[in-house]
Amino acid sequence: MTDIMNIIRDFKHGCPCGKDHLTTVRDVRIGSGIVSEVGNILKENGFTKRLLLVADHNTLKASEGIIESLCDFDIEYKIYDELRVAEMKHVEEIEALIKDREISVISVGTGSLNDPCRLATARQNKLFCIFGTAPSMDGFASYSSPIVANGFKASYDAKSPEVIIADTKILAKAPAYLKSAGFGDMIAKYIGICDWEISHILTGEYYCERISEYVRKTVDELLDMADRVTVEDETAAGMIFDKLLKTGIFMSFTKNSRPASGSEHIIAHLLECLELPHGIIPNYHGEDVGVATLTMLKWYKELARAESIKAVREQVDWDKVYEIYGEEMAPDVRSLNTPDTITDKVDLSDLESKWQMIRDIIGKLPDYDKCYDAMKRAGCKTTVAEIGKSQELFDTCVEFSPFMRRRLTLLRMQNMIKPE
Repeated sequence: MTDIMNIIRDFKHGCPCGKDHLTTVRDVRIGSGIVSEVGNILKENGFTKRLLLVADHNTLKASEGIIESLCDFDIEYKIYDELRVAEMKHVEEIEALIKDREISVISVGTGSLNDPCRLATARQNKLFCIFGTAPSMDGFASYSSPIVANGFKASYDAKSPEVIIADTKILAKAPAYLKSAGFGDMIAKYIGICDWEISHILTGEYYCERISEYVRKTVDELLDMADRVTVEDETAAGMIFDKLLKTGIFMSFTKNSRPASGSEHIIAHLLECLELPHGIIPNYHGEDVGVATLTMLKWYKELARAESIKAVREQVDWDKVYEIYGEEMAPDVRSLNTPDTITDKVDLSDLESKWQMIRDIIGKLPDYDKCYDAMKRAGCKTTVAEIGKSQELFDTCVEFSPFMRRRLTLLRMQNMIKPE
């Protein structure tokens, strides 16, 4: 059903960008009723007889038949009640169960269940499989794990799984809100590749036009499927999962999240970080990301109307920044912005002279109305109120989120660009 393995083989043969695009993903299976074949697939890929299965009660229940398919394995279990936020303690729990042992890991679920496993297996050099249960996010094949440690959410270098499996029957039955969240996560890629290319022309950051074009094409195809996102249809669910997975593969090719996330993801991460200390369980990732994407899309397009600009050096009230992030997160933010900042790499005359190039890059973004309409048809949340945030909190995250990553985005340059 998927051509992902063909894409992986094709990228091995070289790329105009000059980089080798490799991934540890060696097998991808998406099919109807494939849950009964999980054990055989793992055997074919050299997984050890001893296996740690990580899930929560919801994902394990949704994956009926997976335990029976693993009957030839000696299974150990780490079952959470419901894991909505991946924290470093979860990484350490899983790592303790696999350290110094001949054991492989299978994660049954998405997002917050996959990420601790991805980092733990990377640290302990263990084989890892993801059995996806919902087309709700794009990180199945990612090389990085967003993990909360000491209240600060950061992306850690991890590993892609060797094997990724999804049963379209299970995907089709996933709750509609999870499917909509996956759609919101995908729409964000437009902003991500825009930020990536802008950073490339201003700082020389590595950039691959071929990967960007593949990502853009993949999101375009999903945009055309908006009406089918929430229906209980195996074919549609499989196709959506395939497109989410492809963006993760492209992230694994670059060994970072640049092809799939930009300013909109960082906004969503700060929202989560500011709410966690108050005991607020975060929304599903793609919900916040989708709303942040619409906000950035509108702002980027408005900014690009300026035919020329005056570039000025970034002025930051660092005391206010550290106040916003609070006592726990401020040290991390300080370390990312000292002794220099990412904007110090931007030559002001270069920013002015390349403004038309930047406008052209922004011009490749789809129209706001087109994205908004597609998100509505896909059942996505589209307003700050719908994701349950106050406008004040959301605006704070828009303003201060760029400082929590050492990554140049157009939003990070918000007070450096003065339209003329």
